[in-house]
Amino acid sequence: MPQVMEFKLPDLGEGLTEAEIVRWLVAVGDVVAIDQPVVEVETAKAMVEVPCPYGGVVTARFGEEGEELPVGAPLITVAVGAVSAPGGAGQAPAAEAEAEGSANAPRPLIGYGSDHSRPARRRRVRPVTAAVSAPVAAPVPVAAPVPVPAAPAAPAGPVPVISPLVRKLARDNGVDLRALRGSGPEGLILRADVEAALRTPEPVAAPAAATVPVAAQGERIPLKGLRGAVAEKLSRSRREIPEATCWVDADATELMAARAAMNAVDGPKISVLALLARICTAALARYPELNSTVDLAAKEIVRLPAVHLGFAAQTERGLMVPVVRDAQTRSPESLSAEFARLTELARAGKLAPSDLTGGTFTLNNYGVFGVDGSTPIINHPEAAMLGVGRIIPKPWVHQGELAVRQVVQLSLTFDHRVCDGGTAGGFLRYVADCVENPAVLLRSL
Repeated sequence: MPQVMEFKLPDLGEGLTEAEIVRWLVAVGDVVAIDQPVVEVETAKAMVEVPCPYGGVVTARFGEEGEELPVGAPLITVAVGAVSAPGGAGQAPAAEAEAEGSANAPRPLIGYGSDHSRPARRRRVRPVTAAVSAPVAAPVPVAAPVPVPAAPAAPAGPVPVISPLVRKLARDNGVDLRALRGSGPEGLILRADVEAALRTPEPVAAPAAATVPVAAQGERIPLKGLRGAVAEKLSRSRREIPEATCWVDADATELMAARAAMNAVDGPKISVLALLARICTAALARYPELNSTVDLAAKEIVRLPAVHLGFAAQTERGLMVPVVRDAQTRSPESLSAEFARLTELARAGKLAPSDLTGGTFTLNNYGVFGVDGSTPIINHPEAAMLGVGRIIPKPWVHQGELAVRQVVQLSLTFDHRVCDGGTAGGFLRYVADCVENPAVLLRSL
């Protein structure tokens, strides 16, 4: 006899709590092998194909394309040991109940605050349908005609709703879910129930409906996916990190001349970002306080032995921060190649979650946007970020005379818990000295 196994959305990487279904790779009734990809999902960090650990016949899928599921929510069920038909009889009612909820759902699933309720609601649907198919169908019409006036005596606790999307629809339109009697199994409220209430609005809902259009004016864009992850991380950084910023102008003429000399010989070209990254790793070796993180639970500052250097990369999906592992061991040529590789993957949307996590220090070259300075927000849980503005010709006093030089503004935003201004100023001054006179860097190579 086949055994029905439930496969849940696994943890796809550090800090990821949900994923959006991009494309189903299997359908109900398909035969899948162990470790065969069954769905393509998009997390806040990357596009990932999710393999199933079970082999057998797919009996149910949970979620539509465009829908967002929390980690731990059911993805599919597989009848292990079945060929095709054995799972059909027992699973047909479950498929109908699932289709009733998913067919009414639009593509984007809105609402991050519903993570804990989704798995519970899915489990409530299956036990009812899996018991006996004939008797279960009879009680449902009996529950539907129950009059709405019973709402005042609604019990305390959460109201069973088929999905967070239906709960959001009711909330946005001022529908009191406790005043509804669900037409689904065990009184489960379906989208059709909420839509029916909207077609025949009650006097109680009228005041709420009147106020919604005022607040709903303008385009509403769901804060989810990459944009949602960025918002959460930056907000957390602002809440937890007492940051400060210092900056300095530097004459980068000699650095640009050194790069031109490097690229004049045979071999891969060296980018300006790679040279700045090599300067950063040398500066962090002198000032290790800035390559650290704060453990709030232990009330400790943790200084990290390796420099995993993040760098800001703008893509069509938004700003991403790929991480170069063990940057302190790499040469400018190696750093340049790794920057190019990770940037290409980021723009193609093929970065793995591991490529976007574990950074210890970030290099932000916002000069590519044509700006001189910035006070960036630290990439939590790191302790510092070096910002680099555009390198442009400016009047500069050089060797006692006014000259036109290639000038860049450098800024360092740092966590004031890990060091004082003297350490931050020393780091930034060392970076500026290496930019103005690259020979200074030779002492640490």
